[in-house]
Amino acid sequence: MKAIVIGSTKHALFFAIYGFIGSVIALLVAIVWLLNARAELDPWHTTHLTQEFHQQSGINTFTEYLTLEDKLFAELDSKIYQQYIPEIPSVINRYESGSLSDPNIWDINWNRSFEWQNEQAEFGVLFIHGMSDSPYAISHLAKEFKQSAHVLGLRLPGHGTIPAGLAEITWPDLVSAVALATSHMKAKLNGKPLYVVGFSTGAALALNLELERIASNKSADYQGMVFISPAIGLAPIAAGAKWQALLGNVLGYEKLFWNSISVEYDPFKYTSFAVNAGDVVYQLAQRNLDIVQLLTQEQKQHIPPVLTFQSIADDTVSSAAVIQNLYQYLPENKHRLVVFDINRNPNNHQLITNDPLNEMASLWADLPMNYQLNMIENDRERDHYVQERIFVGGEVKAENGMPLAWPLGVYSLSHVALPFPELDPLYGPHYQKENPHIQIGQAIFKGERGLFGIPAAEMLRQKWNPFYPYMIEQMEQFIKPSAQ
Repeated sequence: MKAIVIGSTKHALFFAIYGFIGSVIALLVAIVWLLNARAELDPWHTTHLTQEFHQQSGINTFTEYLTLEDKLFAELDSKIYQQYIPEIPSVINRYESGSLSDPNIWDINWNRSFEWQNEQAEFGVLFIHGMSDSPYAISHLAKEFKQSAHVLGLRLPGHGTIPAGLAEITWPDLVSAVALATSHMKAKLNGKPLYVVGFSTGAALALNLELERIASNKSADYQGMVFISPAIGLAPIAAGAKWQALLGNVLGYEKLFWNSISVEYDPFKYTSFAVNAGDVVYQLAQRNLDIVQLLTQEQKQHIPPVLTFQSIADDTVSSAAVIQNLYQYLPENKHRLVVFDINRNPNNHQLITNDPLNEMASLWADLPMNYQLNMIENDRERDHYVQERIFVGGEVKAENGMPLAWPLGVYSLSHVALPFPELDPLYGPHYQKENPHIQIGQAIFKGERGLFGIPAAEMLRQKWNPFYPYMIEQMEQFIKPSAQ
């Protein structure tokens, strides 16, 4: 009887193991089938551009970087624009010459690095865009400082050309490019203060460059750092990106290298997103966290002042990580965090299913608050308008009414909205007859779900910042007085 029981147990155990393995295999097959059933890849997903910058490119100066960038865009023209012949022409394909989405029909092709020298400037500002973006993402911010500063807008490697570039970059490639631009600006300024403004991944890159120097007991490069929707932390699922790419390599399915394969209708931002790009941001964020946790209290004192703008609702990066992975480690009261709350009018409040303020409030209650917090929230006395509530050391120090209001129908900001003003000709809400290019902010199509190539969630995502004037005012207060 005992032998029968043992044999039955073994059979049950083997059955359970084989059943589990079979379930995993079936799940993987289903996932692979679903991912591989997506839209077909185009030349801009598969073409390799040989003139792109990498850490091992042997480039030692930013001047050489720009020379290589010239060669890169010549290669882009010869391999894509001159070679691609569509079966059915499209007026919104950025890779068809003369289309509404062709970046070359703009007065300036914002996919490339730009530098605006100012001999009278008493300080300089380096602007760094985010992952899958281009220098267009920081162009409005740069224009705000054109008259007072020496300005440089950096095109990160892998960006501004074709989405395939995102499948090949590493985070050291990106940091190396930022280091070249930083050294260039410091040489040009000859001792004058240098500030950095980073959007999303651009913020994480600037932070990495500074933390690495401080960890090595070197002096800081920047007088101050401005972060906009910074990629300080991502959702845990981002850690699985490398496994999807590895599965694609093993099975030989190129589509598995992509999280999304989309129509490329935006002249200055990729709509397709490579798995590798997500892994790059994840690794960079983890590296920054590892460094800041190991810094001594004395080393932390050398972190330059940080001013951050963050929407409390952000589906791309973690808003909570800004506090958990960075601000709780910052010493003294020289740092400032500006948080844009959601629109809490009575109608919206009834529809909120997961209030992001709950998580943030618990962090503010439990973690050190050695920084000033500016909360931009609904003004309870004025419909649609907002106010600024300022906390110092966790205590409310001021409440200031503001002349800015939530636009009708907008319930929150988003990760992508913060750097763009209302009058932005690409993402803004107003039709501009004088501009012959695509105006994405106007592109809201109605019909049945499941038919259209542009997801409804993307069309309805907030793309411009109604509180942009306040943000610029805060940036100027942070940079200009301290630069004098």
